[in-house]
Amino acid sequence: MADLDELDTAILRELQHDARRTNRDVAAAVGVSPTTALDRTRALRQRGVIRGATLDVDLAEIGRPVQALIAVRIRPPSRRAIEAFRNWVSGLPETIGVFVVSGTEDFLIHVAVPGNDSLYAFVIDRLTERPEVADVRTSIVYEHLRVPAVAPARPARVR
Repeated sequence: MADLDELDTAILRELQHDARRTNRDVAAAVGVSPTTALDRTRALRQRGVIRGATLDVDLAEIGRPVQALIAVRIRPPSRRAIEAFRNWVSGLPETIGVFVVSGTEDFLIHVAVPGNDSLYAFVIDRLTERPEVADVRTSIVYEHLRVPAVAPARPARVR
């Protein structure tokens, strides 16, 4: 875990709120000089704390208003089968997220598609056609709420 001080945390908070903010704006928001903010931001990137910035796209506006979470169980549960499925499913255009999980299922796949017919076709014609797929359960997403910023974890204090 990266060792982050209050300034690092404040810079992360500001950039998570809007990654397009200028360095000058970030510096003003956290109360330091632009040079200090830039040095700290560069250091956070070099340490791998900041891995990049993403663009938040309205899925409905690009023709993919229907989202679903699809739980998939793989058999046999071997490293080879799981990695092959993971690589295949993450390359599909409908897939917007892949979680490799423990428990009853091996994967949770987040998809965004044009409609219910497309979702049905994705599950029946693509997923269940794979020989390693033993079970599929689909849940439609009614609403997807995202937490706008993630604060660094603080180490537990020993009392």
